[in-house]
Amino acid sequence: MKVVVIGCTHAGTFAIKQILSEYPDADVTVYEKNDNISFLSCGIALYLGDQIKDPQGLFYSSPEELKELGATVKMLHEVTDVDLENKVVTIENLDTEDTLTDSYDKLVVTTGSWPIIPPIKGIDNDKVFLCKNWNHAQELFKKAPDAKRITVIGAGYIGAELAEAYSRTGHEVTLIDGADRVMPKYFNKEMTDIIEKDYTDNGVKLGLGESVEEISGDDTITVKTNKGVYETDLVILCVGFRPNTSLFKGKLDMLQNGALITNDYMQTSDPDVFGAGDSVAVHYNPTHSNAYIPLATNAVRQGILVGKNLVKPTVKYMGTQSTSGLKLYERTAASTGLTIEAAKAQGINAREVRLTDNYRPEFMETTTPVVMSLVYNPDTRQILGGALLSLYDVAQSANTLSVMIQNQNTIDDLAMVDMLFQPQFDRPFNYLNELGQAAQAQEAK
Repeated sequence: MKVVVIGCTHAGTFAIKQILSEYPDADVTVYEKNDNISFLSCGIALYLGDQIKDPQGLFYSSPEELKELGATVKMLHEVTDVDLENKVVTIENLDTEDTLTDSYDKLVVTTGSWPIIPPIKGIDNDKVFLCKNWNHAQELFKKAPDAKRITVIGAGYIGAELAEAYSRTGHEVTLIDGADRVMPKYFNKEMTDIIEKDYTDNGVKLGLGESVEEISGDDTITVKTNKGVYETDLVILCVGFRPNTSLFKGKLDMLQNGALITNDYMQTSDPDVFGAGDSVAVHYNPTHSNAYIPLATNAVRQGILVGKNLVKPTVKYMGTQSTSGLKLYERTAASTGLTIEAAKAQGINAREVRLTDNYRPEFMETTTPVVMSLVYNPDTRQILGGALLSLYDVAQSANTLSVMIQNQNTIDDLAMVDMLFQPQFDRPFNYLNELGQAAQAQEAK
């Protein structure tokens, strides 16, 4: 069996390892256009903010490891065309500019994503940087120390982390976003108000509800928005990602944004072509529909499933709740599933309950408040989403809510599910129990 893999970050790396584990005699060739694999881009802000010292720890595999497992690894090789009917790929060697072809029995598309570059006048300024891969991180690592002022465009997870990281390294940071709140896709206004105050308390200037219209200048860069003008030395663009699937436009079924649609076994509309990672849509459990949610957690699971289902459908994809978290200025923020705004935007009958309570009893020497929200369907009482914010580490509680969404649990299940009690850790009812009970009380009114 001859397998060709296009792209090798998270999904590609895990797919190759799983394929060779399941089928050690398979002929597996991977074509990767970059000079590295398996880079954990979620660690870029930690690296740039001097919170980790050895960036090599952000790589969890290597071409050498995959070769030892039996794969043929072609770095700096870009696939430029795919003939699905004849099962042939065309590749350019980026070193020599030579063109070659290869055939396959099974094709694995793990081409990942690329930053969205909006049509802003002056966006091609050489002081505007992207932040996606290892090469981007290296550029920023070299350039940022010489910049006094840094402007981050985009207040999603990556932009939020970069703004915090550079405020820690003594830079004057401005964070701009067209939305009127930071990270509105993940947290309600009560939570983002707290996060925004943390930013301003640490010297970050916020330009929220502002659209960038033009970037200009040479040494000093001017960022003009619909509401103001910002002088800066360096701009980082973090407005989102799009799937790298242009090779398959008109050839495979995809969402409007280009994300490949797969079945429960990671097969695309061509049963011999599998997709995983940022290049494909996920099965989003809160809405029971396909969605584009590029996360490493999705990628590694989908990559493994490609290997398990390569020859015959064996293990179903469980879908995702888009569970994620980050730490900003010692405060943990974590979320899963739908926000109330997202639910309403999709026509889902939903309500939100909010609760703030200490994570453990007040008779302890210290305790810390946890700000919580829960989104649920009042008709079925089924949990649709939740979020937590605290100086206490509440990240794993988002995982608990994720499992409950996965299993279609209700607010009544959450209110009474058995959790440990020990005053060092929580109350007789865990704060998640109390959140479920608050939802019950809201429905009883």
